Amino acid sequence: MNARGFGEADKAEEADVCIVNSCTVTAEADSKCRQLLRKLRRLSPEGVIVLTGCYAQAFENDAKDLGICDIVTGSRNKADVPELVCEFLKKREPVFRVKPFEKGEGLEPMKNLGSSRKTRAYIKIQDGCDQYCTYCVIPFARGHICSKKPEDIAEETRALVGSGHKEIILTGINMCCYGKDLGALTLADAAEAACKAQGDFRVRLSSLEPELLTDRDIERLAELDRLCGHFHLALQSGCDKTLKRMGRHYNTAQYEQIVKKLRAAFPGCAVSTDIMTGFPGETEEDFEASLDFVKRMRFSSAHVFPYSERQGTAAAKFSGAVPVNIRQERAARMRKVCLASQLEYNRSQVGRTLRVLFERERDPKLHRGHSDEYINVRIPRLTEKSLRRQFLDVKIISADVNGCFGETESEA
Repeated sequence: MNARGFGEADKAEEADVCIVNSCTVTAEADSKCRQLLRKLRRLSPEGVIVLTGCYAQAFENDAKDLGICDIVTGSRNKADVPELVCEFLKKREPVFRVKPFEKGEGLEPMKNLGSSRKTRAYIKIQDGCDQYCTYCVIPFARGHICSKKPEDIAEETRALVGSGHKEIILTGINMCCYGKDLGALTLADAAEAACKAQGDFRVRLSSLEPELLTDRDIERLAELDRLCGHFHLALQSGCDKTLKRMGRHYNTAQYEQIVKKLRAAFPGCAVSTDIMTGFPGETEEDFEASLDFVKRMRFSSAHVFPYSERQGTAAAKFSGAVPVNIRQERAARMRKVCLASQLEYNRSQVGRTLRVLFERERDPKLHRGHSDEYINVRIPRLTEKSLRRQFLDVKIISADVNGCFGETESEA
């Protein structure tokens, strides 16, 4: 947008153009998207409202029928948004431009230009998924696998680090499928490309599909000093019967082996996850099996959520639907177990010295940041001096479920 002369507004009601980059991973996400669009229209009656992303791509007709958006465009043509806005401003007629996916079309050529407000910056290295889990609408919303070339990842990392960003997060829809469209490349090639840049920064991986993380990739990743020891491995269920119905491509024994290999290669690393409850056909016995497995895995944190039917997926037609109240009750029980595990992991850090990147200063009494393991770390704020975008070694002296409290060497 900046290239066409647009600038960033501080508030929606002051903006001439509002862009919503939508998610559609759950029905709740769709609902929140619609609520946001209605709110933006109230705040900016004369403004141009653009809807892009997954909801627009997967449910184009629903997006059109809302009657709120001036422009609706899909997941792979976000780079066209400035042109579409200019087109709308000339004609003042709704613009609907959602392209179907095609194999081999490549990753959309977009870069993160960074922000002086941010400590972290995201680089999208991969898009699309061909796994077709029975509950997931993402293959329909994001298309086939495509990847960013390692040289482009390296260039984008250099630019972001050069503009002051201290943490680079590599993101994608199915990160472990990175490079399948580029020949013999893997996720390790992408991580190595990002870690090549000069400067004081670190690299973090976003969510990973466990069965696609190979032994060789783990070995190569362990050689990268800049790579954070934090791995988010999507589990979804700790019950083999449920995993099979979900169309996942691993069982609990295989998942556990991958976690053990990561913990051996990255001592002290954090392993977090996603867990779904109340999938069609999940019995109380199945849920208890999932609960027991999660207890055994000792996750550093977990995103727990009840199953949500998604139009167009195989699971939406499955028999054995679990009542919504039971899905939610099981999610509450699972969260209780996960929070206990999270507290245990945080307490295990007491006595350790963690490298912490400090972020935006909002608390008058505390500096806050995150360790390489993505632990929320707090230290006393003894002066008005900002620690934003600085790395410091912090000795952990106590912990709670929300993170750790520590002190720097100068305070000890």
